[in-house]
This record gives sequence, structure tokens and C-alpha cells, in this order.
Amino acid sequence: MTFDPSPYRAEYPWQGAWLDRPGGRMHYLDEGSGAPILMVHGNPTWSYYWRRLVTALAPGHRCVVPDHIGMGLSDKPSDSDYRYTLDSRVDDLEALIDQLGITEGLTIIAHDWGGMIGLALTERRRDLVSKLVLMNTSGFSLPKGSALPWQLFLVRRLPFALPVRGLNAFSVGAAWTSTRTRLPKRVRAAYVGPYDSWTNRVAVHRFVQDIPLGPQDPAWATVQRVSAALPELTADRKTMIVWGRKDFVFNDSFLAEWRRRVPGAEYLVFDDAGHYVLEDEHAVIVPAVQTFLGAGE
Repeated sequence: MTFDPSPYRAEYPWQGAWLDRPGGRMHYLDEGSGAPILMVHGNPTWSYYWRRLVTALAPGHRCVVPDHIGMGLSDKPSDSDYRYTLDSRVDDLEALIDQLGITEGLTIIAHDWGGMIGLALTERRRDLVSKLVLMNTSGFSLPKGSALPWQLFLVRRLPFALPVRGLNAFSVGAAWTSTRTRLPKRVRAAYVGPYDSWTNRVAVHRFVQDIPLGPQDPAWATVQRVSAALPELTADRKTMIVWGRKDFVFNDSFLAEWRRRVPGAEYLVFDDAGHYVLEDEHAVIVPAVQTFLGAGE
């Protein structure tokens, strides 16, 4: 079954385009013209998360907004057809940017594990990226003294997939708990809609399983490389950190680690916002990002 976004066209009016990738097609938006912006979502969201920023920024910028393979409107291949790892995500973004002919001056705006994906692309293609806007994410391993929240640990370690793949517990739970106030029913339905079957939830499950906890995990080497390069990456690029403190995954220990590692960034912190910080505080964040992007242009 293919997710039908038509009920949400009032907020998400774009048709998008497709890039063929090994294992399936990647859906993406390419809206507006001007300095390019790549918006990178995390798990279990999709390009719908960026709808307000696309609307606000497209008049003056080229907004490229992909759905990761297995998520949103993109194809949802099986494990035998696509390798659901961090490096695959970076490969997909690099292929998209190259296909679109973007060679410099790129701003990356990223949320959740999309931040690590975007930073890994930045580390790989340092000549490409000029600015970073990072929202409730990480550019390093778990901060010292932190542990993976038990909810994610269970999803990662359970030998059976029924809660995530059968009951859609991860996507439904995120839609209910990631904001300060309850999202409208229509918005919750939009977030959950792409993940409407066991098959279509494969990426949501694999994203959590790909969180690296040690050298034995496939994403570990890439995360360590990004972590080591982070001071240089952020010193060479204007960086903005947007944070909702009511986040049980990317909690205050992550924010403290960002401040320690990237003291020169511009910080926009909301004490009462949740993990989906852009949902809670879009009225403040959207104009703040517009100002950040306009400075120095």
C-alpha cells in the first residue's frame, strides 16, 4: 500500500520528484530558487516535518527536502534490497545533491538522527556545506554518563519486532509524546500515515537498531569520524542549535555536550518544548532561521 498524502495537501501542497537509488526510489521536494537548503528529517518523521520552513523559505531559497528510503513517500524496500544504515543515508543524500547539480553554498537543516546524517555528509563533502541548523540531534556518541533510554534499548534489542513492526508503537508514540501539547489529530495522522503496515515500518525499526553503541555496530566508525571532526566542521561554518528541553532522548546532557563542543554556535533553547521542537515553537523558530540564513548573505 502506498501512502496517500492528499488529505494533507493544505499544509503539504507539493508533489515532489523521485531519485532512483539502489533498492528503491527516494522521494524529495525541490521548491523555490536561490541559495540551496537541504532539510534532513530523522526517525520516525518524514518531509512533512519541514512543511512550515519550506513554505517560509522557498520564496528566497531552493529547498531540497528528501524522504529517506523506507520513510514518507519514498519506496520501502526489504532488507534484502536496501541496507538500512547511516552510511546508506549519507550516500543517498550525496547522490541527490549531485543529481541536482548543487556544488557549494549549501545549508543543512536537520532534526533527530538527520543531524548525524547531515553532519556525516558535511564531513565527507566539506566544500559543499556553508551553514548548519541542527535541532534536537547529536554529532557524537552518547555523552559521558548517559545511557540509551530504556524505550529505545528495548526497540533495539528485542528479538521480536511486534511492538514496532506490528503495532506501530514507535511512530504512534512519537506523534503523541514529542510535543509540549497534543498535536491535532490531522497532524498525528500525517506523521503516522506512511507507516501503515508491517512492511512499511521496516525503516522505523532499522533506524533505532542502527544507533551505534560500540565498535561492533555498523554506524560506529562514521559517528566517531564526525565526532572527531565536529570542532572543525562547526568552526568553519555558521552553526545554529535549536533545542527543546522536554526531550527524553536528546536531553540536557546532549545540549550540554553541544555547548562544550560548539561554544560559538547560535543557540535557541526552549525550556518547555519537546522533541518535535519545530511543531511546538514554529512561530519563533521559522523567523529565527530566516534571520540566521540572511545574516552574511
